[in-house]
Amino acid sequence: MRNILLVIQREYMVRVKKKSFLIMTILAPVLFVGGYALVIWMAISSVDSKTVQVVDESGLFTDEFKDSESLKFSYVKGSIDSAKAQFKDSQANALVYIPANVIASPKSVRIYAPKNVSMELKSEIEKVIEKQIENIKLSEAGITHKILEDSRVNVSSETISLSEEGEKTSSSGAATIIGGICAFLIYMSVFIYGTQVMRGVTEEKTSRIVEVIISSVKPYQLMMGKIIGVALVGLTQFVLWIFLTVSLTALATTVLSSKMPKDSQQIQQEMGKMQKGMPASNMPGGNVDNPVAEVLGAVNSLNIPLIIGCFLFYYLGGYLFYSALFGAVGAAVDNDADTQQFMLPITLPIIFSFVFAQFVLRDPDGNLAFWTSMIPFTSPIIMMVRIPFGVPAWQIALSMVLLVLGFIGTIWIASRIYRVGILMYGKKVTYKELAKWIFYKV
Repeated sequence: MRNILLVIQREYMVRVKKKSFLIMTILAPVLFVGGYALVIWMAISSVDSKTVQVVDESGLFTDEFKDSESLKFSYVKGSIDSAKAQFKDSQANALVYIPANVIASPKSVRIYAPKNVSMELKSEIEKVIEKQIENIKLSEAGITHKILEDSRVNVSSETISLSEEGEKTSSSGAATIIGGICAFLIYMSVFIYGTQVMRGVTEEKTSRIVEVIISSVKPYQLMMGKIIGVALVGLTQFVLWIFLTVSLTALATTVLSSKMPKDSQQIQQEMGKMQKGMPASNMPGGNVDNPVAEVLGAVNSLNIPLIIGCFLFYYLGGYLFYSALFGAVGAAVDNDADTQQFMLPITLPIIFSFVFAQFVLRDPDGNLAFWTSMIPFTSPIIMMVRIPFGVPAWQIALSMVLLVLGFIGTIWIASRIYRVGILMYGKKVTYKELAKWIFYKV
């Protein structure tokens, strides 16, 4: 046990002290949060206030064009010809001409500008005109705009789980997102850190350092120490990523909120007051949802402690299960090029697990979901997809037991290959040869 702890300490400290580890640990959250912050900042800062002149010969659109943070409207009296002559000397960005027969001929509307206007500006102008023409035609038909609005119904159902504990609000959307994220993190970690184990073993073998290490440490102890050491590196990196991402997101939100247009902040504040002061069903315009409250409610409907606990177990279990196989491959070959022939049987179950996860999300309780969440090769990813939807305790326990037994089996097979292959050089290994190594007596 002491030798395993020494190997774990060595593997952990060597990797954590590398510049590449420090750079990637800091750079990944910075790039992730910085990318989103840059997009939002550019969207906010790139919006310049534009002035639009309106010539309304119909007289139907008086005060229909409302000023906003990015658009300022002004009405011009007189003919379109005089308005165009004045427009050339003005600082306005566009001139909108609405003819007298706009109701009969909506396509006769014209937008004049020194150069092409943006699609956003064109769409905003057309939206106001279309809405007013629609209201006028509805009024002529005896249908008021209020009647039309009242006829529109937005159905938003609430899912409720019935269990022995009673009724409990649930959210299929939140379960799908959380399950997908957990499965993707396990999928990526198995690939990233499992290959690190394989490459570390290959490097030590090719540099002949392992010949010195084996003289004082048993091959099994060396392999276990290397696997657990890399696992701790992965956990450290995950924890730092989460901490840095949350901190940077909070900082970016604070900075960007001060850059938001004032009218947007006022609208959000007013909406917050309204939603605190009255039920959603009593709000003007029907049922107005609070997206933030909806997201928080959806997350709170899940069993977060169970999800976190299972994620840590299946993250470690999946990593240990596959890392043993990756370590065996690294010990069996002499260079990275030779690893490709043995990588396929190991990576295929991982890839298939992620593919099966797409179908499991549609039917979390089906036969495919059950059996793939029991098989150790696929259970780390599939079970994490199912858990947010609710899985019986006996299925989770059985899956965990089978994964532990699977890890014990793979570590036994890998150690048998490792003890022979780690000191073998210059020989092309085949699957038949690997099978013989398992039963060698050394």
